[in-house]
Amino acid sequence: MNYFWTLTLFFFLFPFSLNSEQPSDAMKTISLPDPLRTGDTSIEEPLQKRRSVRSFSGSSLAMHEIGQLAWAAQGITQTERGFRTAPSAGATFPIEIYFIVSGNDEIPDGLYHYRNSDHTLIPVIPGDLRDELSRAALRQESILSAPVTMIITGILQRTEQRYGERALRYMHMEAGHVAQNVYLQGVALGVGTVVIGAFNDQEVSNVLQRPAEEHPLYIMPLGYLP
Repeated sequence: MNYFWTLTLFFFLFPFSLNSEQPSDAMKTISLPDPLRTGDTSIEEPLQKRRSVRSFSGSSLAMHEIGQLAWAAQGITQTERGFRTAPSAGATFPIEIYFIVSGNDEIPDGLYHYRNSDHTLIPVIPGDLRDELSRAALRQESILSAPVTMIITGILQRTEQRYGERALRYMHMEAGHVAQNVYLQGVALGVGTVVIGAFNDQEVSNVLQRPAEEHPLYIMPLGYLP
């Protein structure tokens, strides 16, 4: 196999940027438990109880709760049509979901990318990245104390190809839909969160090792109520 085809195969198998650290051997793809699609909580109750939470108990979230929050953000609700839990302009789906996990007995510390096609977490970077992310977000303490942080990013080109200059508006609208889903699902699980929009975009991208075309939109620390 010549050099060109070797590189081609590499990019096909490993679609993350070359700037990304390769995960350690301890980091494996995490198969999340199947999400719940019905529950005992009415939609009205989470709407009534929704609040922004900036301090957490410190206990790690269970794997099924992380999976449920991921599903609430971008889970597939109808396989045949590719429908998701949050609406998307023209079904262009610019949103990507990442988790920074630390201190969890079931998931090694690191950054993970949520792959909704099979409801898994794909390892991206090993280690506890909370301090680096907090520094990129003006030293906000909630990131340091949260056992899990969701980062919502967007790839504008996916929507731009169809909607041109209005794509930026649509991508931001979609990120808002996703974040509200996470808020409400969190209430049903007893998990608090807060939306963080005050951060340096480039520094967050550097922490996550994301390419220039993928824009950080939201940071959402997640944890049990204190």
